[in-house]
Amino acid sequence: MLELPKINSEKAKNEIIDFIKETVSNANAKGIVVGLSGGIDSSVSGLLSVEAVGKENVFGIHMYSSTTPDEDRKHARLMANILDIRYIEVSIDTISNEFFNITDTENIKKLDYINEDIFKVASGNLKARIRMSLLYYYANLKNYIVIGTGNRSELLIGYFTKFGDGGCDIEPIGDIYKTQLRILAKDWGIPEDIISKPPRAGLWPGQKDEDEIGLSYDKLDSLLYMIIDKNMDNEEIMKNIDLSIEEINRIRSMIINSRHKVESPQSPRTSGKLI
Repeated sequence: MLELPKINSEKAKNEIIDFIKETVSNANAKGIVVGLSGGIDSSVSGLLSVEAVGKENVFGIHMYSSTTPDEDRKHARLMANILDIRYIEVSIDTISNEFFNITDTENIKKLDYINEDIFKVASGNLKARIRMSLLYYYANLKNYIVIGTGNRSELLIGYFTKFGDGGCDIEPIGDIYKTQLRILAKDWGIPEDIISKPPRAGLWPGQKDEDEIGLSYDKLDSLLYMIIDKNMDNEEIMKNIDLSIEEINRIRSMIINSRHKVESPQSPRTSGKLI
């Protein structure tokens, strides 16, 4: 596989910290709210936030549910202690269960076109959007901004919930591929247990990122680098990675079909179709 370029960890950290500082200042905000999931992405985002605005101006929230692995809750607490920030834990099960009650979900699930997979994804997206709402609730109370935790790998293929974990004011690690982030996280002192565990959002039992994506992050990142950064065609790509043309085109489709997730909502004028 084609190797991704190495990132200078000190230079990258300083540039991201400056970016965060500038964003907070331009927003006339007093600090940052970060959702600590217990994973590598949120741990790094929390660390960079503290480096940028100080631990006294960072507020961490772990929003767990019945499908959140116990290990993730443990790791969220660990990072909050390491960063020495104000931190709370909020159960979102009561909120999501009440939503299911008022929307008559049990009867909706009986409709012919609603299968278990459709309900699983819809309920998972609901959890992500509840978390976003909680983050912004506390951000509004404190005049803070919400820091995102999306990496370049996820943002390029749309592997996030629109107006859920994609709902934020700033994406400090949005230019860094997942595999690059693992190396940087080690340099920046993130605990190895957090770096090495399988990435997961805990939106349903047994959920893992790489199972959903259908590729390991090593292969995905190499492929994305060739498609996006190197602008290579499929024939060139197949010489550098053990993937079928169908798999390559599947990822190309994910990139194209998910663009709406990272763009501002279109109107007739902005889309070039004048009224």
